[in-house]
Amino acid sequence: MERRLLLPLCVCWALSAGGAERSGPPNLLLLLMDDMGWGDLGVFGEPSKETPNLDQMASEGMLFPNFYTANPLCSPSRAALLTGRLPIRNGFYTTNAHARNAYTPQEIVGGIPGSELLLPELLKKAGYVSKIIGKWHLGHRPQFHPLKHGFDEWFGSPNCHFGPYDNKATPNIPVYRDREMIGRYYEDFKIDLKTGEANLTQIYLQEALEFISRQQASHQPFFLYWAIDATHAPVYASKQFLGTSQRGLYGDAVREIDDSIGKILKSLQNLGISENTFVFFTSDNGAALISAPKQGGSNGRFLCGKQTTFEGGMREPAIAWWPGHIPAGHVSHQLGNVMDLFTTSLSLAGLQPPSDRQIDGIDLSPAILQGKLIDRPIFYYRGNEMMAVRLELYKAHYWTWSNSWEQFSQGIDFCPGQNISGVTTHTQEEHTKLPLLFHLGRDPGEKYPISFSSYEYQEVMEQISPKVQLHKETMVPGEPQLNVCDKAVMNWAPPGCEKLGKCLEPPKSDPKKCFWPH
Repeated sequence: MERRLLLPLCVCWALSAGGAERSGPPNLLLLLMDDMGWGDLGVFGEPSKETPNLDQMASEGMLFPNFYTANPLCSPSRAALLTGRLPIRNGFYTTNAHARNAYTPQEIVGGIPGSELLLPELLKKAGYVSKIIGKWHLGHRPQFHPLKHGFDEWFGSPNCHFGPYDNKATPNIPVYRDREMIGRYYEDFKIDLKTGEANLTQIYLQEALEFISRQQASHQPFFLYWAIDATHAPVYASKQFLGTSQRGLYGDAVREIDDSIGKILKSLQNLGISENTFVFFTSDNGAALISAPKQGGSNGRFLCGKQTTFEGGMREPAIAWWPGHIPAGHVSHQLGNVMDLFTTSLSLAGLQPPSDRQIDGIDLSPAILQGKLIDRPIFYYRGNEMMAVRLELYKAHYWTWSNSWEQFSQGIDFCPGQNISGVTTHTQEEHTKLPLLFHLGRDPGEKYPISFSSYEYQEVMEQISPKVQLHKETMVPGEPQLNVCDKAVMNWAPPGCEKLGKCLEPPKSDPKKCFWPH
């Protein structure tokens, strides 16, 4: 029987002995990486040991080795984090084909629905000032922008840093400050694809340090969402980090991120607000093995990577840090999800989640602050299909699919060197009557399915099946936002382009169903 912890958590924030800390709810700092894998950190076993600051963050805080994303792709996972809801509920999925990953490229018509309540919007009730730095990825059209959904400030881009483009067939991606673009990637914000050199991480670091300093002086609580993208192909690093890693360019990017996070945490300490700032580090999905090793990271012992619902695509590195509140050097075996950051942040701010909709994220405060374990399942979704579910140490696959034979024959491989017969299938295989069951403690690589005829299988499935049935019976999908594409809605003339002389002429509107191959 599931035993969900329902004890209310009363946290009283007080002045520190030195008087430097502000009373009231804590500042909230979410560090979201892009395509960074579970195995990219030294603390998780990466042999080069090139993440000293993140490793120290873990030694001073709490490590979560069982933390998950809500989807193995960027846009849906970010929508889930900021709404606390599965992508199938908040609309970040497609019904154009079964179990297809979809996201927000330039030609996407949809974006985050206005009916969704995002974390920064709710935090306003507690007096928070919110800023996003980096990639938004929840829709590039003006009605979907961050400042329309609760953020007070934005420095970054609505899309991935793909390019360069010719500004004829496809426009270069804009970079925004708040409501208006201030330039475009490859034109005003350079990325050298030959060398991998770009100064973007340093720019994002300075934006973070300036915002934190300004908010400390204003004595207002802040929410900073630092969503940088250096580890997403095309991978980049600034000149001083190029060639410094044993892992090549990808490692250079990781080292620069690690150094930046170290400086951010040090800044919190120097400003005297570290004990009043809750910091959480994680990633949007697993490492993109299709780009590895030069442009992709590591998922450690786990199977496959980004785009799949195997562990390598869904399990993320995760660290919570809050000096004076989180016991140092602890490891929590709590099952966590990026959606929990929504509910946990609201709880720390003294707020309740919305009661007029289903919230999938749970409050992890008891796990983080008291070392409690909360029973809960983790549902693995790919598009409009629930592919798998984890309960305690067991994972049941109801569908398996890596990608199609057609894509695989073209060299698109999400599981390089990891083919497992009957598991990493290249056709969509249904297992709803007899799910494939794995014990992730004994078998983290999902190589050895538990025998259907065993007592263990029968006993475990008797616990999992009712939870899956209830989940499906009560699921009310949202209106899919990622079905329609139209080149006319690309970043031709973003707000502010007139001031810069960078407006481009859009083509005639021609909406079509988006094609999502996997």
